[in-house]
Amino acid sequence: MNQKELNNRNKLKEEKPLVYEKIIKNKIAPIIQLQYNYICNFKCQHCSIDKVKQKKDRRSLVPDDIKNIFEQADKLDMARVTITGGEPLAFKDLDQVVEAINPQKFYINCDSNGWLINEESAKHLKDIGIDRIQLSLDSLNKEEHDSFRQAKGSADRVLKAVDTIQNSGLGLFMQTVVTKNRLYSIEFINYLNYFNRRGVGVFVTFAKPVGAWEGCFNDLIDRKDLEYLEELEKNYNVFSHLTPAYGVNEERNCVAGRNIFSITQYGDVLPCPYFYCSMGNLFEESLETIHNRCLKIKAFNKDTCLLAEDKEFIDKYLVKKIYGKDLPVNYTNVFTEDDFNC
Repeated sequence: MNQKELNNRNKLKEEKPLVYEKIIKNKIAPIIQLQYNYICNFKCQHCSIDKVKQKKDRRSLVPDDIKNIFEQADKLDMARVTITGGEPLAFKDLDQVVEAINPQKFYINCDSNGWLINEESAKHLKDIGIDRIQLSLDSLNKEEHDSFRQAKGSADRVLKAVDTIQNSGLGLFMQTVVTKNRLYSIEFINYLNYFNRRGVGVFVTFAKPVGAWEGCFNDLIDRKDLEYLEELEKNYNVFSHLTPAYGVNEERNCVAGRNIFSITQYGDVLPCPYFYCSMGNLFEESLETIHNRCLKIKAFNKDTCLLAEDKEFIDKYLVKKIYGKDLPVNYTNVFTEDDFNC
């Protein structure tokens, strides 16, 4: 375990002992990505949930459902959650959602595009129990970011939010999407240098051929690109979902269903935020039953990011089983008995 991971572990032990105990006991530190509500103040060009959030006639999660789900998650020693959407700061019941999760028992991240963050809102987020903001910025080129987000001035709002969040005492890291070309660009290195100088880490999401980027295979990374990013981690505070966390999941394997899973606004459990295959619905089955089903999928144990790099997986399961279907697609229409470990 490196010094950064040791520091993270010690800080967690001091600030959230119940969370620390679960992570150490569980060894894999799973993250629940909670897509609580798809309401958003932006209309981003690269939105990955357009085809999912159209299901407005379906039953949606409410705080009482969240309380039940996270009581189940606590019994399973799950310890981390990322509240996302949509834009969480646009949720009218965000306070109730955080209370239902129970901040004493979970480390709570919150995604944001930064537009609604000011001194008052940042202080409030910290007061209700949110631990860290995951702030999105597509590029240091402000015009490029604003164009992606279709919101003029949004880049300036993000950069101002960085100062505001740091002054509030909330944790912070930046989120940014990387295509194959951007990974090697001077802009990306400048991006890392800029935020690292400000004491902010950068979380990299690899471009995936889903949502608005469906069928865009030329932007995908390969194995050499993953190795290059791993080298960058030695010199910069940059990481991805493959990067070891708290010194417990040292292998750089696909985290789908094992180290992360998503819960949609409609209760479906996805093994990955970008793989719209429902492994079950929490209005119908327990979290334990559905999570165990995720853990049995053989393909999820590869040492890569399947949707970003594994062309065979993308073609077999994404293109042939999910493209063109109503989302999410039930797992029985995606996987066969041969795909499961007994």
